Formats: sequence, structure tokens, C-alpha cells
Amino acid sequence: MESLFDSAAEEAHRGQEPLAVRMRPRGLDEVIGQRHLLGPGTPLRRLVESDAPMSLFLWGPPGTGKTTLAYVVSNVTKRRFVEISAVSAGVKDVRAAIDQARRELGMTGRQTVLFVDEVHRFNKAQQDALLPAVENRWVTFIGATTENPYFSVISPLLSRSLLLTLESLTEDDIRLVLERAVADPRGLDGRVTLRPDALDQLVRLAGGDARRSLTYLEAAALLADDVTVEVVERAVDKAAVRYDRQGDQHYDVVSAFIKSMRGSDADAALHYLARMVEAGEDPRFIARRIVIFASEDVGMADPTCLQTAVAAAQAVDFIGLPEGRINLAQAVIHCALAPKSNAVVTAIGAACDDVRRGLLGPIPAHLRDAHYPGAKKLGHGKGYQYPHDFEHGLVRQDYVPEELRERRYYRPTAHGTESRYGERWAKIRSFLRGE
Repeated sequence: MESLFDSAAEEAHRGQEPLAVRMRPRGLDEVIGQRHLLGPGTPLRRLVESDAPMSLFLWGPPGTGKTTLAYVVSNVTKRRFVEISAVSAGVKDVRAAIDQARRELGMTGRQTVLFVDEVHRFNKAQQDALLPAVENRWVTFIGATTENPYFSVISPLLSRSLLLTLESLTEDDIRLVLERAVADPRGLDGRVTLRPDALDQLVRLAGGDARRSLTYLEAAALLADDVTVEVVERAVDKAAVRYDRQGDQHYDVVSAFIKSMRGSDADAALHYLARMVEAGEDPRFIARRIVIFASEDVGMADPTCLQTAVAAAQAVDFIGLPEGRINLAQAVIHCALAPKSNAVVTAIGAACDDVRRGLLGPIPAHLRDAHYPGAKKLGHGKGYQYPHDFEHGLVRQDYVPEELRERRYYRPTAHGTESRYGERWAKIRSFLRGE
């Protein structure tokens, strides 16, 4: 009778858990995404199947399955699962969890999975407290982090652990997560109809975060059994952005975004950036467009613009959304307000056009490689003058093939920093060509 009561109580409690918790996979084969970590012969699968004590760091953006993987490892290997949040726990909590794990191991032989979420928030003393348990394998330690462990985790702890990098879930992954949650008895059990356009909207709003997608779905399901886009909008309190990443809206918004930066209208550029972000556009796509723009439309008028754009792209890849939108915004503002020049793109375009037309000419002999045996007999490198041996690091000698002596590719503007480079290039070119 007691076991029946306990079973009923457990079932009732499970029904009150958030949808994202109820839908946690029970085994590795149920995990969606992260195929590079879960395929046959991968380190994680071998560790789980061998049932050996282990120490792992799971590094990846929010909602990619770090907690899920820790739970699955515990479930598959029949180990106790103890979760600690580095946001609220201290050294005392860590030691208490380890002591309990040691007692359990000594009394029953049962291992404990000690999962520390946001482990990068632990200071050095708190991370040091984990070391004995990891070294002596009193626990199977799994630390989850959204920040680079090489910068946020002490080296003794990192060196004793296997580092696994999780990737953002794809749209197809998120779609499968949602469809499974609608049909699965642990989830909505078919009680809700999810319209195709509402499913698309949830996928966009998720931004690669499975937990967020399930939270939004659960909120929508509480409002109506027939989940439409309008229901999703009410549940999430976010209007649907009419934006099809495969259709005209995609290209129109991107075009307006680029042209607004080119026109130096920072507010307009930020508006189109916001439309893309809110519609769930891949932030890496946005970052790539900004990096291209930095050279194509700003170039040498402000060489630091490319540095900002590349840094923003790296930051987005590093931290993901939503915080990454701030890095993108900084780069957009820099690009929009920078002096403009398309001299770089026209220069390489003109050079490539000449090459395609066959305007090549032989490379001057003194510029050719003279390091391999027999090169000197061919006259390669003969007469080359090393610029660093001359005043100002310049020496008059031919660098371009004779047929191209009069061709001009880089035509600097007088905008921003490029005016300075332009004056220098004019003097250097005149000196080298003997003009």
C-alpha cells in the first residue's frame, strides 16, 4: 500500500514539474543534437558504457543540453544525481555534497554524479574544494559552463577532466524537441494541437535553446489547446516578426541593414539588426555580414572597424544570444558611424579582373624563390635588394610584372584615416615607379 501511495505521489509531483524537466531524455539515444558527442565510439559514450568514474566539463551556449547530458549520465549508470548551482552554493555546500557522496559510496558502493551548474561562477577556493573528490574519484563530477573553461576554471581541475564542447541546436533539432513534447506522454500527451506556423514561430523564438522552446510551448499550451501564432504571441508576450529566412523578407531586411550602415544611419541599422535578432536569425550570419561590410564599405577609412567586427563575431560565437546582440550592436554602431570607403573592394576587384583577362606577365626574376636547389642557376633572387637595409625601409626596384607597371588598383579616398594612407601610398608609388 505504501509503495502504491509513493508511486502516486511521485507521479503527481512529476506532473507539476516544468515541461523542460519532464522531457529530459532518459538515455543517450533520446538526446537531440550533439551528435559529435554521442556517436558510437565517442569519449562520452565510451565513458558511460564502461560505467567508469569520470570528470567532465560541458561547455556550450544556454539550452544546448548540458544539464540533460549530466542527468542522462546519472540515469544510464544508475548513480545518484546531486545538482549544485554555483550561483547560490558555497564551499560548505560543496563539501557537504562530497561528504554525503563518500558515505553513500562507502556504505552501498553507489557512485554519485555531482553536477555543478554555472561552474565558472565558482571562485578559486570553491573550485579547490572540488579537487579531492575529483582526484580520488569519490564522485563523478560534471561541471557545466557557458564560458571558456580555459579562462574560468583552475588548471588543476581542468587537467583532471575531459572537456566536451556542445554546439547550438539547429532549427531541425528544436523542431524535433517541440514535436516530441507535444506527442510524448511525459509532455503534453497529444492534448494540444500545434499549428505549423506556430511551430515555426516557436523555433525562431528559441534561438537554438531547447529549454526556452519548451518553456514557451508550455506557456502557450496553458492558454489554449489549439496553439496558433496568436496564442504564442500572447503567451510569450512577443509579437511575431514577419520574417521568412528563406524568402523575400530575409533578403529585404539584410539589404536594408547593409544599406543603412553604408548610409551612416546608426538608428536605422540598429532597427534592422533588432528585426533579425528578434526573428531568430542566426547571429553568426549577421556577424559575417558585418565583418564583410567592415572591409567592403569602410576599409582603410577606419581600419579598426574590421577589428571591432571580427571581435563581435568571436564574441557571438563565444557567448551566443541573447547577450551576443550587444556585441553585434557595438559593431553595427562602429560600422555605421565610421568614415566610408570602398577602395579596398574596388582594388581587389580590379586586380582580379585583370588576372581573369590574362593580364599577368612573368614575375620579376629577383622576386622569385631562391631557396630550392638549382634556383640560383636560373637567376632566381639575383639582384633582390632587402628593403630593411635602406633608409625608411624603401628601395626602388620592380615588384610588379612589366606589363602591369601602369595599372592602378588601390585608389584611396580622402575619407577618415584613408587620407593619411593615400598620401603615403602616392609618395611610395611615385618613388617605386620612378614617376
